[in-house]
Amino acid sequence: MRSRIILALACAIASAVLGAAAAFETRATKLQAIKTLGIVSAIGEEMSLTQAGLTGLGNTAQSLSISAWGLDELIVQQATKLLSGRFRVQPVSYRRAAFAAVRDSAVAPVNLLRSDPFKELVRSDVTPQGLDAYLVITRARSKLGNGRNVEGVGLAEYRTLLADYGLIHALYEVRIIDGKAFDVIEKRAAAPLDNTGTVRIAGPSGPVDETLGGSASSERLRAAVADLITRSLPVTLGDMHLINSQ
Repeated sequence: MRSRIILALACAIASAVLGAAAAFETRATKLQAIKTLGIVSAIGEEMSLTQAGLTGLGNTAQSLSISAWGLDELIVQQATKLLSGRFRVQPVSYRRAAFAAVRDSAVAPVNLLRSDPFKELVRSDVTPQGLDAYLVITRARSKLGNGRNVEGVGLAEYRTLLADYGLIHALYEVRIIDGKAFDVIEKRAAAPLDNTGTVRIAGPSGPVDETLGGSASSERLRAAVADLITRSLPVTLGDMHLINSQ
């Protein structure tokens, strides 16, 4: 009986390993076949303002428009520069608001069961059609402090009995979607950069300097967020094997 259990476990492990190897081979083959590529970015139209910790309980997150910052244009420009050495990147048109409106369900299993909504948006809202693949960059979500969710571009304040901490974040995820079958070839969230701050978050973020406070700091905030994006995007694309690792 024991030998049968061990044999069953060994078969299950072998099957899992072979399945993962096959998936990696399929993904690598699909990436290798991509010649023409379009880039969609929809993370930078608004900035969230979040409080968490002891004084954050019961406070609702606020947001303000930062469309004038041109973050999505910056992302497309940088991604184009990084990827042009390998792919023939072509300009595409799309309804940015439609991509930005997609939100994960608060019930995690629902996200696992439902089809990726960005596949249909690429099919219906991006022109021209017929490219080999589309790179889609959208907001990602993480937890801060007491479990409050933060998303996309934001400024967060976390308070404890002893001190206050602040950080800016630019949370995003990148998908490669097949331009013919509209399958998701690869998906990856941008990882933390230095991740040495007191309050940590699962994505590009950094501590807020006191000089960033006040309405006159908009340009410095924009520069700080842009810095998170420009430093993390090459790393993320490298992790996805789309460019040489930085």
